[in-house]
Amino acid sequence: MQTRFVVSFREPRTGRRKQLFFDRYKDAVAMRDAIVASVVTGTYAEAQTNLSVAEVVSYWLNNRRGEVKKATWDSYRQAAGYVVGPLLVGTKQERHVYARTGSKPVAAQLIDMLGPRPIADLTTADIRSWHKTLATRVSAYTANVAKKYLRAALALAAEDFHLRMPPMPSHRGRGRTRPKKAILTPNQVGCLLQAALKDKRKGIYYAFPFLTGVRPIEQLAVLWEAVDLAAAVVHIRRMQERDGSITELTKTAAGTREIPMSPLLRSMLAQWRLTCPRKTGEPNRVFPALGAIAAPEHKKRGGPLSYTNFRNNYWRPAFAALGLPYVTPHSARHAFISTLQAKGIEVGLVAMLAGHANATVTLSHYTQAVRGGEVAVQLLEEAYCDIPTRSECDPEQGRASANTLP
Repeated sequence: MQTRFVVSFREPRTGRRKQLFFDRYKDAVAMRDAIVASVVTGTYAEAQTNLSVAEVVSYWLNNRRGEVKKATWDSYRQAAGYVVGPLLVGTKQERHVYARTGSKPVAAQLIDMLGPRPIADLTTADIRSWHKTLATRVSAYTANVAKKYLRAALALAAEDFHLRMPPMPSHRGRGRTRPKKAILTPNQVGCLLQAALKDKRKGIYYAFPFLTGVRPIEQLAVLWEAVDLAAAVVHIRRMQERDGSITELTKTAAGTREIPMSPLLRSMLAQWRLTCPRKTGEPNRVFPALGAIAAPEHKKRGGPLSYTNFRNNYWRPAFAALGLPYVTPHSARHAFISTLQAKGIEVGLVAMLAGHANATVTLSHYTQAVRGGEVAVQLLEEAYCDIPTRSECDPEQGRASANTLP
């Protein structure tokens, strides 16, 4: 558990209660003393105006802590480093070492980023120049991610401190076209599901994401208490961390959702529940590690299943056995979404089932789901399970290549 220090006070201009969070005691004391001094001298508003970009970004990071899972917060902190700076001119590995230890090569050059700049002096031109430097020195992708978090930090500061922020530059950093995502056709998924029905040991592991559209880290965190067979609903409430632990958060607020089960999925889960192993002292996972067949008391049996183990020992072998083109576990999510859209399911409902946090204007304002999720998963199963021909499923008779989507 991480200790944080809180400065709680009533904002002099608005009368609203505010709380500022700090990782270090001395920083909290310094802020408390500064607030008291500025109120006594009547310069509180001026003190807030003199906040630097680094202070605003730190304030945003501290407010986000606890609202997202640790791995997500760590990614925020890493991207924030590119906003605040300084930026080491060198290789990716050299930048990684510098960020962790502060150690840099003797002749390495450091470039100032936006951190020291006062918010009052920050302009759109400054942000545009910073973004161009970062895109050139690191990558357009990193620059765009860092810009997104800078926008969020400035928006929070504008709301809490009533500061005027410069407009963000538009149309920046449009990089190269992303490569197309490989996904399976509905017939190919149908072949995979037929194999899963016969594979009583691992079939549910590779069928589940095609029938629910969940992210791999969501699938590996599903507990039996979240599976309501009577109501035919799977509750997505958790995610699995890299170390195998389960966090009581999803990727975004929209990621917390209910996914209706198709009859096929409900039947498979009901059968799997009878034999699914459980490890004493561990959460009752739907997708635990199975261990070796010859060792029912395997030390990892019933415990956490890492993503790497899942992909290499549960996912990949199924494709090899059927002669299907290999796609990643996350591509099952793409297949889920694309198939529902192709079957005419409203995009608003598809976004809800997929747990998308950032819907487009069309999804938010113009699209309404007029049918329930049960209709969606029933059509999904019909698309997948329109019985393929033998040649389509036989690895020796037909090896179709994967479709691609933009």
